[in-house]
Amino acid sequence: MTNSIEVKDLTLNFGAVSVLKKMNLDVAEGEFIVLLGPSGCGKSTLLNCLAGLLDITDGQIFIKGKNVTWAEPSDRGIGMVFQSYALYPQMTVRGNLSFGLKNAKMPQPEIDKRIARAAEILQIEPLLDRKPAALSGGQRQRVAIGRALVRDVDVFLFDEPLSNLDAKLRSELRVEIKRLHNKLNNTMVYVTHDQIEALTLADRIAVMRGGIIQQLAAPQEIYNRPSNLFVAGFIGSPSMNFLHGATVESGRAFQFGSVKLDLTGYEGGAILERSKAILGLRPEHLTIQDHEEPGKTIAATVEIDEPMGADSLVWLEADGGLQMSVRVPVERRMARGTPVHLKVDISKASIFDSGTEQRI
Repeated sequence: MTNSIEVKDLTLNFGAVSVLKKMNLDVAEGEFIVLLGPSGCGKSTLLNCLAGLLDITDGQIFIKGKNVTWAEPSDRGIGMVFQSYALYPQMTVRGNLSFGLKNAKMPQPEIDKRIARAAEILQIEPLLDRKPAALSGGQRQRVAIGRALVRDVDVFLFDEPLSNLDAKLRSELRVEIKRLHNKLNNTMVYVTHDQIEALTLADRIAVMRGGIIQQLAAPQEIYNRPSNLFVAGFIGSPSMNFLHGATVESGRAFQFGSVKLDLTGYEGGAILERSKAILGLRPEHLTIQDHEEPGKTIAATVEIDEPMGADSLVWLEADGGLQMSVRVPVERRMARGTPVHLKVDISKASIFDSGTEQRI
């Protein structure tokens, strides 16, 4: 498979501050890549480097095999959609869509054809003669996407395009963006701090921290087999439960407090005995039961039962005051103070070295 975007040893410094550090990233033709991470991790900065809005310190950027490291944004063959709609308020939707094409001296019949195609794909035909003030937030964002779409480019860059919308609109437009990608099959690079957007949209997710890609993989791989403690804690809502202890008995068991869990069936790899390790368990990989199974369960007490609609989140206190969360069917209500036992699905667990914080 050919690459649509290649980033080689990209470094960006702002004075003495290193923002991106020898970044390498290959994006395949037609792939949907999501750059995910907390504020300040460098994801929007990387997107601006790809767009040519920032001059890099070192490294190279290739788009469709062409070295565009120092090319102007207009010469890179990209369409960009920003967090702010940035529409011209005095122009109609049609005027906003056609503005860049008219500046490029494109013939009017071709402009009309492209606007009609973009309007059909984005379902904004009835809006073409309205001005932005007469549009809802979701409609304005569709127009902003349409402005990139009419350029008929191979690569689309999205910089947190849904963050200004309410939850319902975000959910609806997320589906529309996925449909758009399925229709066009263009390469898309999408920046967000919202993990739901990342998990639902991406072919692959690049989880970033401190200007470095921590893990680049398919959504399910990121969720089920996080490469380090940061990725494990960042992905998932609520976060993964972390048990601080040690691997004992030559890596056959995990000891924390007075509890010893059997590690038979752990799929992470070979485990050696470590004086310090961290066991990660997602809330849905724990089951509440009323009886103990030595080596397989953790004793706990119910603190809060939090109905979430489709299911409930139960917060518990385990050995040594450890706070844990478990997903249960919404019909199962748990009274505060109820003693329970949490059965661990060790095959779905993650174990991390306390020193390196890397997955074992």
